[in-house]
Amino acid sequence: MDSGAYLASQLAKGFARSLQQRAARLGFSPGQFPVLLELWAEDGLTQKQLLARVDIEQATMANTLARMARDGLIDRRPHPSDKRAQLIFLTDKARGMEDDAIEAAREADLALFQGFKSFERELTLEYIRRLLDNAKKL
Repeated sequence: MDSGAYLASQLAKGFARSLQQRAARLGFSPGQFPVLLELWAEDGLTQKQLLARVDIEQATMANTLARMARDGLIDRRPHPSDKRAQLIFLTDKARGMEDDAIEAAREADLALFQGFKSFERELTLEYIRRLLDNAKKL
């Protein structure tokens, strides 16, 4: 099928499968990876801040964070000025896997672009960025 949306969906599933194999060895799932990336960049965010940055549904974020807490990847602490909010912090376990997790994602990305020349990869990424910009306007 030549639908861009369908092909993008298949591409995302293929990348997730590739990352899943690598991530399982490290103790996280592909769905947790965007949250980990955000917290590695800035630890101590609220769930609301993570929602805005990762752009997933509230229920999905709540389930992801619950699994991450269960797996020992995050700790929740009370917000100092907002009694309704909690701050999400990485555990030592999650901080310790940053380099290996980023390498796992890089390996999955390299596998995805196997057989591409450097300029083809860059051009494809530029097209994907443009598609994402268009998708944000929908």
